[in-house]
Amino acid sequence: MNPAPIHISVVIVNYNVKDLLVSCLASLEASLAGIPSEIIVVDNDSTDGSIDYAEPMFPKVEFVRLAKNFGFGTANNIGFEMALQHGAEFVLCLNPDTLISEDTMQVVLAYMRSSPDVGLTGCKLLNADGTFQLACRRGFPTPWASFCKVFGLQALFPKSPAFAQYNQTFRSEDETYAVDAVMGAFMFIRREALERVVGFDEEFFMYGEDLDLCFRIQEAGWKIMYLHTTSIIHYKGESTRRSAINEVKHFYEAMEIFARKHYGSSWLFLAFLRGGIFLRSFLAYLSLYRWEVGFALVDILAVNAAMLLGAYLWKGRIFAFPSYAYPTVFVVVSCVSLLAMISAGEYSPYAKPSLRRAVSGFMLAFFGLSALTYFFKDYAFSRGVLLLTIGLGMVMSLGTRIIARLFERTWGEERERRIAFVGDNAFTRDLFAQIDAVGAASMGKRTRARIVGVITTESDKGEQPQSASHQASSNQALPVIGDISYLRKIIEQYHIHEVIITDTAMPRAEIVRNIMIAAQTAASERATFRFAQEYDDVIAGRIVEKYVGGTQPVVEQYNLAEWKYRLLKRIFDLIGSLFLLTIALPFVILKSRSKSKQQAAQEEKRSTNAIGNNIFRDIFEVFRGKKSIVGVYPLAEHLHKEHLHKEHLDSEHLLNDKPHKEHLPSTLGKIGLTGLAHLHSPEHLSTQALESLNEFYVKHYSLWLDIDILVTLFFRRQRYEQRN
Repeated sequence: MNPAPIHISVVIVNYNVKDLLVSCLASLEASLAGIPSEIIVVDNDSTDGSIDYAEPMFPKVEFVRLAKNFGFGTANNIGFEMALQHGAEFVLCLNPDTLISEDTMQVVLAYMRSSPDVGLTGCKLLNADGTFQLACRRGFPTPWASFCKVFGLQALFPKSPAFAQYNQTFRSEDETYAVDAVMGAFMFIRREALERVVGFDEEFFMYGEDLDLCFRIQEAGWKIMYLHTTSIIHYKGESTRRSAINEVKHFYEAMEIFARKHYGSSWLFLAFLRGGIFLRSFLAYLSLYRWEVGFALVDILAVNAAMLLGAYLWKGRIFAFPSYAYPTVFVVVSCVSLLAMISAGEYSPYAKPSLRRAVSGFMLAFFGLSALTYFFKDYAFSRGVLLLTIGLGMVMSLGTRIIARLFERTWGEERERRIAFVGDNAFTRDLFAQIDAVGAASMGKRTRARIVGVITTESDKGEQPQSASHQASSNQALPVIGDISYLRKIIEQYHIHEVIITDTAMPRAEIVRNIMIAAQTAASERATFRFAQEYDDVIAGRIVEKYVGGTQPVVEQYNLAEWKYRLLKRIFDLIGSLFLLTIALPFVILKSRSKSKQQAAQEEKRSTNAIGNNIFRDIFEVFRGKKSIVGVYPLAEHLHKEHLHKEHLDSEHLLNDKPHKEHLPSTLGKIGLTGLAHLHSPEHLSTQALESLNEFYVKHYSLWLDIDILVTLFFRRQRYEQRN
């Protein structure tokens, strides 16, 4: 008896993305339900245990382990050969960093069967925030199209058919039409077309092989189509981000290989293209290391500017040295400073710029320059100028680092992220317990996540939450903020940055539709979507790693127990309180008068108003040393509230509740007008949770932590006032 024919054979090449692989396979199996099919996973010698992890979960999937990383094209060809041997009618080349809608396989299969002249079809690919991926339908990199892309004309004129031929940005994403090429992340190929072209060209290691395959399929007489009626989500570039693969190098190498192979008759074009590729590669590398290069340039400018300023302050002239010293002194000072900074550990791609390392670098530069003046007497012009050069240069350099860190914490990658969960289940509560402020503080870490609440789905409606909120294991309430059918409105109203989908019952096709609707919001209100529906140990680890930073010190110590930190904090409080009572006094008076008691109470409840109604008394208490501008949260007034609510807790919570820690000594933390706990809705936290936050603050205190809390509070308050 002959085996049942295989309609679709899916080939996936995996490399170090096991969390995405298992999610992709789960979504793929759901989409292939009812279709005679097979799934072949070819692993390019992953180092993260992808196959060992995924193989037991998917017994019907055929896993192929390769001895080394052969590249995307070669690994796919191994899977293609197996699929053709098994008699597959169609072969799908699919990336593991994709999530397939439940209707995708049926829609594409039906389309290909109704279009016998089509050899290969791609579908609509969406980014994690629901936006359209331009590369899912492209033109060939002809000499003119390559020129427009490499030299930026496409970016300048995205709606022009003449200049935007490569990414086809002048065409609608909501129509089906013939294109030159589609992305290798999703290529649905007819068997006869694949047999005719014999798979990918293995000269391409990664990138470009999809363009080449489409080119050869069209040469063989088949059409390449972009199908807009079904969508998938593509987490682009995850494999390269988790490996040592030089993405920039391989991308531009692929462009040159394609041009040489298909347009090689024009040596002038190839020479011109190589020049453009070199320029774009150089700019791409600068972009990858923009922070390191930027700080190195800033430090060089700072130390040279400081030398000129020091000469002016010490000798009355900017160019006070003999004429033979220029430009030698600029070159030497720049090189010595740069080497000193590198020796101190700055400009490393593995560590962010540090104030401590910058100070160490300038100290090394001082000793290095002093040593040079000892050996080269003709350049020993002035020790005073040298001291001013290092001192002023250090001030400028540290200033730029402080500004950069403030920018990162306020607008950059380290800014606070507002998160909502879709679905209320055990995974939601466990994940919440790890990334909320209390859970992170209990591990000696700090989170960048501010969890807004839960978005309910149909599967949640059978279990009505108590008091319109969900109780997480960390004792912080998770409010219900709306239903999935109003996802777009919820994202806009609550200014959500990321949506983590934990619901396992809701069909993926419906989720993708909601994501597409939500993606229609303005770019400033657009959220990123992360699926965390299955295999939570891997996915949760990635999410926690993203939001919770820092490590717990080996030796237990409290920074505020050391005299230098207490002195620094007292100076900060004195300067801050004097500023508020003098220069900023009119602003304080206006603010205090503009708030009614009811408004102040509402703001305090929302944690947007850190200072209460007795603002002058509080500031004077700071000046006297009784309180602090930024400090610990008062636990005494919270204990009574928690006691009143104890009787509402269930028996399980009472059994698992741990006794409170002893209160921190009063010398380690004064009551603050604001503080770390104020940023996390203290009215929703238990006393134990507040103790954890207070302990985290006194243990990890630094002047930067105080500034960070004040900046976060200020911008959150500004956003609140704008919305109201």
